[in-house]
Amino acid sequence: MKKQLGVLVFILMGALILSIPALATLGPAVDNPTEPPPAAVVPAPEGKGPAGQPLNPGAHTARFHKGKIIDAKTKEPIAGALVTLGDTVVRTDKGGLFHTDGLGQTLKLRAPGYARKAVPVAALANPDSEIALTPFKVKGLYLTVYGAASKKLRQAALETIKANHLNALVIDVKGDRGFIPFKVDIPLAQEIGAQNTILIKDMPAFVAGLKAQGLYLIARIVVFKDDFLAAARPQWAVRRNDAVFRDREGLRWVDPFRHEVWDYNIAIAKAAAALGFDEIQFDYVRCPDKKGVVFSQPSTQKNRTAAITGFLSAAHQALAPTNVFVSADIFGYVPWNLDDTGVGQTIDGVLSAVDIVSPMLYPSGFQFGIPHYKNPVQHPYEIVYQSLKKAQERTGASPLRFRPWIQAFRDYAFHGGNFGVDRMRIQIKAVDDFGASGWMFWNPRNIYPKGNFASDDESLQK
Repeated sequence: MKKQLGVLVFILMGALILSIPALATLGPAVDNPTEPPPAAVVPAPEGKGPAGQPLNPGAHTARFHKGKIIDAKTKEPIAGALVTLGDTVVRTDKGGLFHTDGLGQTLKLRAPGYARKAVPVAALANPDSEIALTPFKVKGLYLTVYGAASKKLRQAALETIKANHLNALVIDVKGDRGFIPFKVDIPLAQEIGAQNTILIKDMPAFVAGLKAQGLYLIARIVVFKDDFLAAARPQWAVRRNDAVFRDREGLRWVDPFRHEVWDYNIAIAKAAAALGFDEIQFDYVRCPDKKGVVFSQPSTQKNRTAAITGFLSAAHQALAPTNVFVSADIFGYVPWNLDDTGVGQTIDGVLSAVDIVSPMLYPSGFQFGIPHYKNPVQHPYEIVYQSLKKAQERTGASPLRFRPWIQAFRDYAFHGGNFGVDRMRIQIKAVDDFGASGWMFWNPRNIYPKGNFASDDESLQK
């Protein structure tokens, strides 16, 4: 019996000794930082693989991607281009290089002065992958809510676009009074009456029809001047003399400090992006230019600029996954003024928050002129060129970050007469000489000359 017990102990000890190398091999594998331990198996949500991973993990799991963005024409690198992968957005460096670890199958690219582009992530299989963006300058006209809905005005604008080889149309998505001319799935818009008048019954078809004509579409959204919203939510309204403030047109404004107002306008912008607009342009993105107005926070320059820049930054971030361009309209004097012009707009602040800044460089709007040019309507070239140059000098930005509004309406301030074909050409030349990423003509009546004002300028061709 003792002999049998001894044999059994010997066998057990031998087995224990033989198992030690195996234990020594398993130990370091768990602690190795470059080889993490396998994840525990957990129940997968519906439509997912193990541990909730996508069914096609190779296309969606995080990877480190890198590449280079170049100009398709010059082959030069594009600095500051935006690269979006899922919800991750990065900018290219001075050499056009980018690195991203975002999730997704499609890489979305954009840069001011270039056409947007989307490429499959597989295009970055080569570590030295280069992606070329095509230069593109916007040459556009503006249509109000009513102009876009009117077949007569819209067709006349399209004929002008065709005759002059233009390529863009700015359309009101939320106009100066705050109403939205097509159906949107935004309960607040319906509740406040912004949807009471539907002028465009089938907006997807409307947008598709314009896109089929090769047009770059810009959705103009009037932000803080919103009579419907201020009337329905007086607690969100700008006030003056213990009452809701009304401007010289009798319209009410909403408080730019209220994030509920931000959210409402961002929701409208997202709806426009989903429809296929190429760019979201925020107008009246400022405080009222009236002394004595009261907001929910003290009206200091620091607070005002923080509110305006804050909204634009939030909108830019919220719209990033859509890859639409985001632009903002500013007063023509903003590039010249060292303060916020009393409305929360500074040239560097706005530029930091959006892709493109659109100063309103209508000579009629420069009531005080500019240095050396006291009568602006007699010097449209100088007003446009010098203002753009001042914006660039103060920011150090590429000229492509600017795309001005220029004048196509009769002068109202200096008895300067009509701004027809000749003056339109002069303004285009000023923009082109500066090197901006295009221009847009404004006429609130939506009536544009039938003659040629841009088609003979080869550098502005589509």
